[in-house]
Amino acid sequence: MTAASVPLRTRPATSPATRALAVLLAVVLANLAVVEVLYVTAGPGKNALLSVGRFFGLHVAFIMMVQLVLVARLPWLDRRIGMDRLTAWHRWVGFSLVWTVVLHATFIVLGYARLDEESALRTFLSLAGVPASLFGICAAGLVIAVAVLSVRYARRRMQYETWHTIHIVLYAAVVLGLLHQVKEGSAFTTSAAAEAYWWGLWTLVLGALLAGRVVLPLWRNAYHRFRVAAVVPESDRVVSVYVTGRHLDRLPAHAGQFFIWRFLTRGRWWQANPYSLSAAPDGRSLRLTAKAVGSASAGLRQLPVGTRVFMEGPYGAFTSLQRTRPGTLLIAGGVGVTPIRALLEELTGSVVVLYRVHDPADAVLLGELQQLARMRGFRLHLVTGRTGTGSPPYDPFAPGTLVAAVPDIADRDVFVCGPPAMTAAVLRSLRALGVPRSQVHAERFSLAGRSPGQPGRPGQPPGQPASRSGLPRRKNVLAEPLERSPQ
Repeated sequence: MTAASVPLRTRPATSPATRALAVLLAVVLANLAVVEVLYVTAGPGKNALLSVGRFFGLHVAFIMMVQLVLVARLPWLDRRIGMDRLTAWHRWVGFSLVWTVVLHATFIVLGYARLDEESALRTFLSLAGVPASLFGICAAGLVIAVAVLSVRYARRRMQYETWHTIHIVLYAAVVLGLLHQVKEGSAFTTSAAAEAYWWGLWTLVLGALLAGRVVLPLWRNAYHRFRVAAVVPESDRVVSVYVTGRHLDRLPAHAGQFFIWRFLTRGRWWQANPYSLSAAPDGRSLRLTAKAVGSASAGLRQLPVGTRVFMEGPYGAFTSLQRTRPGTLLIAGGVGVTPIRALLEELTGSVVVLYRVHDPADAVLLGELQQLARMRGFRLHLVTGRTGTGSPPYDPFAPGTLVAAVPDIADRDVFVCGPPAMTAAVLRSLRALGVPRSQVHAERFSLAGRSPGQPGRPGQPPGQPASRSGLPRRKNVLAEPLERSPQ
């Protein structure tokens, strides 16, 4: 039974994301309280500056562990909160880590300078000559360097693979930080209980990281043995790729989720790209649909059938599990329609789809949406035209326009997927209309400036099995239009 087929009245009043967030916060706050207790019970340092430096040092270790948990890609958290939110929190916690590292180093240097009656520079050079301190200095330098390269301006100018490689340096910082803790660790070994707590916590965190980032992806790929089954051009600039494998019915993937795909051909094996599933998993094959907006997505057309695929995932909380209301509104923009298309195979109840494109010719998978609308009885509106043209300026997602199209919008769950500007405009209108935040679901994830649908986020070739809905996944160019009224 799918999540969508479970009667909504049996679901708890709070959303899965809210419950997962409450659990995560409770765990973080409980461990933070333990850290404060350990600091207080350890007693004062040799002077006030060193005591403050020790305080920040303990919190550097704790914040670093929180950072690792947020990017461990633990399925329980990811499917409820979503990688987009976890990654955003990781980024902001990372900047707090940088400042905590700087404060720790500053107070330690100033504390020893006062204790030895030396200048801060001479004290720093002396500490750099001690292996325990040198490990900490190197770890701090790596953290600061990665933080500088992670600012939005720099990140948007990197390929994901470059950004990812730079981030791997942080694992070296973790190792150096642990060596610093082992060698210097007076603040971590003030008692047997403190030592057991810190090493127990590190074991759990590093175990979770290795399980989520290394063990689980390797095991799934070895078990399922993913391969390209077909490559189907959908239009001049859009292509669908079908992937098969062993025991796909045991892969815990849901409509609306995405994978990070590596196609293991010469010259492409090192490229990792996030693409949403453009059809609900049926236990026999997985489908991605990508628009040619870069070399990686454009090269999908040349993939040989039989190519091995290394896939990480499934990831994302943009699923029917998040539903809280019987009715649903799905708003898609451009190739962001792909996870919406997949969701339509799982949703029940009253469903309305608003599909935003500048021109009907740009509508990806429109024929499949039309067939689903006829078969499952939902309403499909194609929203065309140029935003800002005419007098008054045309705004397809203004509050009044949305209410005119969907009068009961405040009583529906709203799923939004599209370009950032469109998504932001929709979210502003939903707030203005008083749609409860718990009913709004918009996954805004990016890898070095790219979302799972840009490129390739969002049919079936002849002879392939039909989808779960029974559709042959053919193309068409029909839809019920919701266009700007003539002025």
